[in-house]
Amino acid sequence: MPKPVVPEQSRRRRRPTRSGTVLSEQLIVETALRMLREHGSAGLTARRLGLALDCDPSTLYRYFRGMDELTLAIGDTLIGQALRGWSPSGDWRSDLRTIGARIHRAYVAHPQAAVLTTSRVTGRPNELAADEAVLGVLRTAGLPVRDAVSIYHAFIDQTLAFAALDAASLALPNAALHSDEEMWQSTYRRLPASTHPHIAEAAPLLATEMVASAYPSALELLLDGVAARITGRTAG
Repeated sequence: MPKPVVPEQSRRRRRPTRSGTVLSEQLIVETALRMLREHGSAGLTARRLGLALDCDPSTLYRYFRGMDELTLAIGDTLIGQALRGWSPSGDWRSDLRTIGARIHRAYVAHPQAAVLTTSRVTGRPNELAADEAVLGVLRTAGLPVRDAVSIYHAFIDQTLAFAALDAASLALPNAALHSDEEMWQSTYRRLPASTHPHIAEAAPLLATEMVASAYPSALELLLDGVAARITGRTAG
């Protein structure tokens, strides 16, 4: 049976670690993010995290019921970083573009953590705030709740899917990442028009386009669809 999580107020009264550090959820999450960045998901264990924080690993379970709950807290922290300082402008398209770009950027800034958390639903405050913000933008734009939910679903899944894809590339060893990028030059660009006419025609553009994230373009396509739906409702 998992140990009960100690309320935050009670945790503050606990003695500091052996090195004098006072533990908190924030410190544990920040340390976990650093460990993910340096060692990848395989390197994030309670034992190693305890060593990094100079505390007994069992102490971590006063803050999180297990490593899975810590994973959810990491994901929620990334969403919180994305939302920090954002407020709606009243322009639905600009607001959705900004929220999407912020979430994508926050995850891609922590590739290993993104690979671990993009598929999870945290139910934590920052995730709820992001959901409320996106739904609020769509409802304020005049969309009925059913349309708002449908678009929200497509918007958030697209954002997280591209974040996961781009993060997975960045999490590759440098040699593998370079090899993948070089493939557009070494193979695709050399294909003859006689056998692959469409690839040969597009090869110079592919070599440039395919090594960058497609998220900005995909986001604009989604926003165009939202605009068409809003226009259709207005015209109707």
